[in-house]
Amino acid sequence: MLAEPTPAVQPARALLYLHGFNSSSASPKARLVKAACEALARHQGRPFACLTPDLSHRPDLALQQAEAALEALGRQDTLLVGSSMGGFLATLLAERHGLRAVLINPAVRPARFVADYLGQTLINEASGERFTIDNSYFDQLTSQQWERIVHPTRYLLLLGSDDETLDCRDALRAYAGSRALIHPGGDHGFDVLPEYLPALFAHGGWQVPTSFSMS
Repeated sequence: MLAEPTPAVQPARALLYLHGFNSSSASPKARLVKAACEALARHQGRPFACLTPDLSHRPDLALQQAEAALEALGRQDTLLVGSSMGGFLATLLAERHGLRAVLINPAVRPARFVADYLGQTLINEASGERFTIDNSYFDQLTSQQWERIVHPTRYLLLLGSDDETLDCRDALRAYAGSRALIHPGGDHGFDVLPEYLPALFAHGGWQVPTSFSMS
């Protein structure tokens, strides 16, 4: 694990969780974050808006939907949380709007993976939608690709050392200067996220007490 304690900051007013490619708001991490936001708001006795929108498999539409959800939250002082492809989208929004973000095994340069799936038909388990990967995915992701992180301190990385889909070293290089917590043996699904909820919320300025309960 890397790094220095997070400095005291103003608590975020809201949280926007962005799921990964071909996932949904019904994913375990999305449901966990939503429930944690609601529990923390009850514990603190103050509002904490949280959205976990369903995002399209198409990169251009997914970014538009993420922007719309951020606009609905009021944009200012929103903590972004993104997993895998959602981490890529969260980075685009964080850089564009100057927001804090927690990235869970983020995709750094997703366009390079399109060739592995080109021509394949996939199914979204939550919606049942079928779609086929074509070259437009590569074009859209290439046009969205950021070159460098302007303010690394905006980011907290939560990485699995044994991610079978994305090499965590890519994220460490791309987000050099950001805080990073590496879970030994952690995989791409990062099912240990409950252990890291205090760090996630602390990055948004929320201090989670040791007595905090999800019930």
